[in-house]
Formats: sequence, structure tokens, C-alpha cells
Amino acid sequence: MYAILETGGKQYKVCEGDVIRVEKLNFAEGETVEFDKVLAISKEEGLVVGRPFVENAKVKATVLKHGKGEKIIVFKYKPKKNYRKKKGHRQPFTEVKIEKIEF
Repeated sequence: MYAILETGGKQYKVCEGDVIRVEKLNFAEGETVEFDKVLAISKEEGLVVGRPFVENAKVKATVLKHGKGEKIIVFKYKPKKNYRKKKGHRQPFTEVKIEKIEF
């Protein structure tokens, strides 16, 4: 059984027990998060697809940790004009463990 959920403008295919990194959530470590924007659920009978979301479907997860991703360098320049700009960025994330898929 798996589910496709949406959070932070991205979609994730998850099964029970998976550990995924999503965009930063405002929950403390150890708290339970409930994702209700479930796009599809796979069951024994087949695939249930929502329009746009599946009714009464929820994915429960536990927050494991917060952190920052790998550093990305943004370098801008214009040739022959002595214009150079170097900037770094680290995207914050929340790591969650999928506990239960309810339908």
C-alpha cells in the first residue's frame, strides 16, 4: 500500500515506514504531523485517485529532525564588465517518518 501526498508544493510517493525530507514544517521534533492533501492511494482493490484530493484520506507522520540541505552556489557575472556576484544557499528541510496511511 502506498500513497501520493502533496506538501510544500511538491509531491511524494510514500509507504508506511518511509523516511522522507520535505520542505520545512513548523512542528517540533517528535510531534505527529497529519497530511490531508492525499492525491492517490493504492490498495489491494486498485488505485484510488482524488479530484484533486482523496476524501477522508490522511497520512500520519512523526517529525524526526530539522536541518539544512547541501550548499548551492549561485554565481552571476557579465563578461568584460567586471561584474561578479557569488551567493550561497542552503534550503531548510524537515525529515519525517511515515507512520500510517488511513483511508
